[in-house]
Amino acid sequence: MGSREMAAKSDYIVNSHERCKRYQVEPDRLYSSKIICGQELLKKLDEKRELLVTAELYMNQLYNFVKGSNFFSILTDEEGCILSVIGDERILSEASSLKMEPGAYMDERSIGTNAMGTALAEGKPVQVSGEEHYIRKYHRWTCSASPIRNTKGEIIGSIDLTGYSEYVNLHTLGMVVAAAIAIEEMLDIKRYTEELSMAKKFTETIIDSIETGILTSDLEGNIKTVNRHVADMLGYRPDEMKLIKIWDLLEDWEGVKVSVMNKQTFADEDVFVNSRRNKLQFNVSAYPHLDGEQNIVNIVFVFKEVKKVRKLVNKIMGHQAIYTFDNIIGKNKNFVRIIDYAKKIADSRSNVLIMGESGTGKELFSQAMHNYSNRKDEPFIALNCGAIPRDLIESELFGYEGGAFTGAKSAGQPGKFEIADGGTIFLDEIGEMP
Repeated sequence: MGSREMAAKSDYIVNSHERCKRYQVEPDRLYSSKIICGQELLKKLDEKRELLVTAELYMNQLYNFVKGSNFFSILTDEEGCILSVIGDERILSEASSLKMEPGAYMDERSIGTNAMGTALAEGKPVQVSGEEHYIRKYHRWTCSASPIRNTKGEIIGSIDLTGYSEYVNLHTLGMVVAAAIAIEEMLDIKRYTEELSMAKKFTETIIDSIETGILTSDLEGNIKTVNRHVADMLGYRPDEMKLIKIWDLLEDWEGVKVSVMNKQTFADEDVFVNSRRNKLQFNVSAYPHLDGEQNIVNIVFVFKEVKKVRKLVNKIMGHQAIYTFDNIIGKNKNFVRIIDYAKKIADSRSNVLIMGESGTGKELFSQAMHNYSNRKDEPFIALNCGAIPRDLIESELFGYEGGAFTGAKSAGQPGKFEIADGGTIFLDEIGEMP
């Protein structure tokens, strides 16, 4: 051992002995001055359960390296309270006679200079051999201990390997340090795993709270995640849906996949979906899920009820039928007869021609008929045909794909007939159409 190492060792031993004198520790002390038992010990062990469970594997590994050579290993908390002891029967029996057992405190104030208490006091790995121990009963042993820290760098415990002095060398301390590092890394992994689990549950809670069906599948069609709402929409339990292939739900799965892989837009498409009991129509969008290298690894599907989508369209675009027949007031017999006739044909699948001078209420009648029909929950679209330029009439009525002509929206635009699908379209001034 070099002079520098000796000096460093002497420093922490000298400092520890000075502290023991200030604490008035008696060199002939036999036991720790602080030992807890019963419910107090059980409470302590429960509080330190995570450290105990994590360290158990590495304590066993550390002990197995020296098994049969009269060594024992000790785990303490940050106060020096012994949490666990494992070792060879002979030396463990000697330690037990000195009450070195769970509940005994090995801090310097309680039992003087020893590897565990001094490692905690100095905040670094130490080896205490023979007469370097402050109390005489420990002079037969050499103890090697290292503090254990959490992710914040705070000391949360220590791990120790103790044996008869003639069997111990500096490599013993190295093994202890390696065990402490392994425990710290495993605690870090557990903490990180817990944080990931909490983040996952938080995300799942948010997604489940959204009144929209959301599921993800990989590129082989395996359903990976589902939210509560999509399971309810399709009549399955969430765990059942993970056993279904995406093509069992979407008949044009391959088409959707090709669109997503080719970075083409697949948004707000009304498609038929196979639910548990029958085939239903939903508004479906599909989006790529990319990994760190921007490769598509999953596809995210968003399912919306068609009626809700159309109501949202009406709200956003301001196309709502607000008038009913109750708003049309008149006592003239011919007028009342026209109202009765309008009510009779409100559910007709045929086109209805409403004629009259400007300002006589043609749109009011069309809205009233819409709200009286079984289409009242569907869109109502009013379009002034006379106000549309000739060049735009086709795109206005039937929509267009992105980039179809100069000035077109990049994402395209649905036509009024498509928006009004299932509801009513009112073509005002149709005689003025270009």
